[in-house]
Order: sequence, then structure tokens, then C-alpha cells
Amino acid sequence: MRVDVRTVRLRLAEPLRISRSVTTERDAVHLAVRHGGSTGHGEAVASAYLRLPADLIRRAADALRPALERYPDPETALAEVQRGAAPFKGVPAGVLAAVEAALLDLVGKRAGAPVHQLLGRLAPVAAATARTIGIEPPDRAAVLAARLAAAGFTVLKVKAGSADPADDLARVRAVREHAPGARLLLDPNGAWTAEQAHRLIPAFAAAGVEAVEQPIPPGTPDVLAAVAGRSPVPVIADEDAVDLEDACRLAGRVHGINLKLAKCGGVHQVLRIHAALRGSGTELMLGCLAASSLGIAPAVHLADRARWIDLDGHLLLAHDPWQGIGGTDGTVRTPDRAGLGVLPVPDPAVDPAAAARPRAGGAAPAGPAPGGAPAAAGR
Repeated sequence: MRVDVRTVRLRLAEPLRISRSVTTERDAVHLAVRHGGSTGHGEAVASAYLRLPADLIRRAADALRPALERYPDPETALAEVQRGAAPFKGVPAGVLAAVEAALLDLVGKRAGAPVHQLLGRLAPVAAATARTIGIEPPDRAAVLAARLAAAGFTVLKVKAGSADPADDLARVRAVREHAPGARLLLDPNGAWTAEQAHRLIPAFAAAGVEAVEQPIPPGTPDVLAAVAGRSPVPVIADEDAVDLEDACRLAGRVHGINLKLAKCGGVHQVLRIHAALRGSGTELMLGCLAASSLGIAPAVHLADRARWIDLDGHLLLAHDPWQGIGGTDGTVRTPDRAGLGVLPVPDPAVDPAAAARPRAGGAAPAGPAPGGAPAAAGR
């Protein structure tokens, strides 16, 4: 096998503001694993919050290259990744997830099967995804909500964590008014104290919010469990649920756990956590970082295992260099192709006619939402 690594920059169509940061761009490291005339692709995106800068991703990927290239075939390499063989111990979770994705893509292509079939699901997967509205003024949030609802989105996630919680409540009410048929999720990204959470969650529930992600700062899972126990709507752990150990600690104590492949270590870890939570009363949410369709695709192949789907990271990009999982109509889908099923988007600078051609998987070009609204999503 041969492994190639390159870094690209993903720019957001518009800044995304959450309680702890504003994101305008993100570096991504792309892995290409080649064997027998086929190539598998994976993506790891940089994240300051996950302490995963692009140079660390690149160094970790380069360090893995010799080990990967020594395996006789991708099937053997994939099995070794998933059992946690020595070369992969201590590798950052986001890098491990990208390596596994590239190998799954390649193994699927060699088998002539999409990844969801390799994972035991015969039917294609399609799921309504949330679309995120960042911390915006209520009038701006209202415009976004109306346009996203018109485009087909039935689930909207509203970011919270403003200095004045009344501003967050006004934003939610504006979204509710202008997208009355949409289900609403709320994500303060750990901005509230436990006392605030106990007081505020009922008010947001009365405004139409159906679930709340990580209302308090991570690090006190017992307190988060207490918040969940008093909440009138489901409470979903995100920053407090990084890996299998965290998930088992919170099983039966919170209503949901948000799994991001870059956070937990990849597809095989999601499947382990899914199995560990079975029967506990704690359900899965599949989330993501801002990433291209390549980075989002592995989670789409798992989407039928989760109650909540938040796989919209590719929709906030000014230009998505990959295509195939859809999402612009509110639904992400596994493509009818082997492997991950995504395809590179031709570079208009090289092929000027490419911009006029339809996108694979029903996806429109990334960027402004229908009617000229900027794409809204992210973490």
C-alpha cells in the first residue's frame, strides 16, 4: 500500500459564532491510501477545542505511513486499526478516525460495496439532519430559519450562551415563529452554570426546544446527570462524552450522547459505544465538526443507529471539495457507490465547465442557502 498526505484549507461561507469561539476557516488533512489500482480517502480536520492543530495531524499521519505501508492489504490494516494494534495506540482520535475512514473507503471499493453494507446494513441510509443557527441577532436568526425551513430542513439547532440568556431565548422564539414546523435543538456548548441550567431549560422547553446539548461546562458528569434528571426535555452530553469510558459513566444518567468520530476515534468506536449503551435508556446523537463531505461521510453510514442527527458540517463551507452525501434539502444520504461513496469536486480553475454541472448525490454547490442566505451550521 502507499499513503499520501496533504493539507487543505476549508473556508466557511460565513463566520460561525458559538459561546466559546468564532470560526471562519479550518485546516483539513486528507489521507489517500492506494492499493491495487484503488484509492481510499479520509479526512481529519483541525480543532483548537480538541487540541488537534493541523501540524499535529500531519505529523501523526506521517508517522503512521511506514506502518500502514507495511500491511499486505487494506483489509488487514483495517482489522489492525479496529483492534487497536501497537502502531495505532496513542494516535489522536481524529487521526485514527481519518485512517479508518480511508481504509473503509478502500476496502469497500475493493469489495464493490458501500461502507454501510460492510457495517451490516443492507439498505441505504437517509436521515434528516439538524442545521445549526449560530449566535445571531433574533431578526437574522428568523430570516435563516425561514429560508432553511423552505429548503426542506425539519430540524434546526440553535446555539446559545450569550452573555444575557434573554438574548438566546429571543433567538429561539424568533426561530420557532419563522419555522413553526421544525423541531428545535439547543446547544449552549457548556456556557451555563448548573443553577442556570435548572432555571433556563424549562423556559426554553416552553419556547419549543425538544433537547439540550451540554448545558454546563464539561468535567463534572455527576452534575450534568443531576441537570438531566430535573430537565423537562432530553439532555445530551457532548463535551463530557469523549470516549467509551465516558459513555459508560453516563449511561442511563443522561438522555443522549453526542458522538463525533473525530472525538471518539472513528466508526468502530461509535459501534462499540452504541452496543454498550443498548438498553440503558441513553441514546445516540451523531455530530460533526465543520468538515468537507469526505469528513462527514463515515458518520452518514452510521446515521440509522442514532436518534438525533447533526451532520451538517459540509453545508457551511464556501466550497466543499467533495460531494455525494447531499444535505442541502435537509436530508443526508449514503451514495449508491462503493466505499464511502463521495467524489472529489472538479476544480473550476482547471475545468471551468465543472461549476455548471450537477453535483453528485443531489447536493447543490456549498455556500449560500436558498434565497441567498448564508449557510449555517457547525460546532
